[in-house]
Amino acid sequence: MQLKWTEKAVGDLVQLHEFLVVVNPKAAAKIVQSLTAAPEKLFDYPRLGEKLEEFEPREVRRILVGRYEMRYEIQDATIYVLRLWHTREDR
Repeated sequence: MQLKWTEKAVGDLVQLHEFLVVVNPKAAAKIVQSLTAAPEKLFDYPRLGEKLEEFEPREVRRILVGRYEMRYEIQDATIYVLRLWHTREDR
C-alpha cells in the first residue's frame, strides 16, 4: 500500500496550521504532526475507518484523530487522504 494526500487535504492541513499557529505555535505543530502521522496506521489496517455509504461505489472511509475527522479513499493499493477538519466545523 502507498499513501497519497490530495491537494484539498494538504490545503486543509495548511489552513488548519495557519489558523492555530497564531494562537499557539506549539499546539499547531503537535496537531499537524499527529494528523500527518495518523494515516500510517492504515498501512496495517486500511479498512479501520467507518465506511461512508453515501460515496458508494467508491470506498471512502473516515477516522477520528483527536477532535479531527479525516476522510480517505482506498483505490487498489493506494490510500488517498481526501479531506480533514475539526469535528465542530459544520461540514
